[in-house]
Amino acid sequence: MAKPRRSAPAAAAAAADWPGISVQVPSPAPKRFYGHGIPGVDPRSLTGRLIVVEGADGSGRSTQIARLVHWLEGQGHPTVQVGLKRSTLVSEELERAQQGNILSRITLSLFYATDFADQLENVMLPALKSGFMVLADRYIYTLMARDLVRGMDEAWLRNLYDIAVVPDAVFYLQVPPEELIQRTFAKSHELDYWESGMDLGLSRDMFDSFIRYQRLVSDQFLRLQSIYNFTMLDGNRSVAELNEELRQRIESVLAAPPG
Repeated sequence: MAKPRRSAPAAAAAAADWPGISVQVPSPAPKRFYGHGIPGVDPRSLTGRLIVVEGADGSGRSTQIARLVHWLEGQGHPTVQVGLKRSTLVSEELERAQQGNILSRITLSLFYATDFADQLENVMLPALKSGFMVLADRYIYTLMARDLVRGMDEAWLRNLYDIAVVPDAVFYLQVPPEELIQRTFAKSHELDYWESGMDLGLSRDMFDSFIRYQRLVSDQFLRLQSIYNFTMLDGNRSVAELNEELRQRIESVLAAPPG
């Protein structure tokens, strides 16, 4: 019988409560933070792996992560999943605030930063300390790219997210905006106000605004890639083909010796 899968907070808590739990994650290279990190947390205690899958809505991130979780757990690697707007502290408030379409860029940025910080402290770090594989459905790079498009100061953003753990691998799924629109409509039959950048006044037409906004975000990702050195993957392929490449790349990460 298949073992029931816990939610991310429950899985992290279970690992913390059972220090004798046996996990099959090889010892990774020592972790580090982008800046000062979380006070009192020794990065050397973070023995798990952090894998990030980035990409716009409609790029196939969630589908790929679901397949990766199934594969990793089948290989004996306990997993925990995190993502945007999943914090038990502010996710519901952020969702309600966005429905009004009146958030300022700073308020929106700080909402997401709080959501990230809460998950980092209460889900990601406990899981990594317990040797879990943490799969992130987007990370600080999406938050920074969105904020940069909205004119936020990059130095301020780097300082805001210097608490973040440096992932073991980051994969960005590149999909043209025109394809993203088709996938979004096939799934939900509508475009999201914020994912279309309607708050920026790029165009009165939501379709046109979506294309322009996604191109601007993509440009920021290309620039961030040169700074953070994550892997760009062609997301305009079959689910199976893309998943196979992700598996191969993750296997290389798991096989890498410490140091």
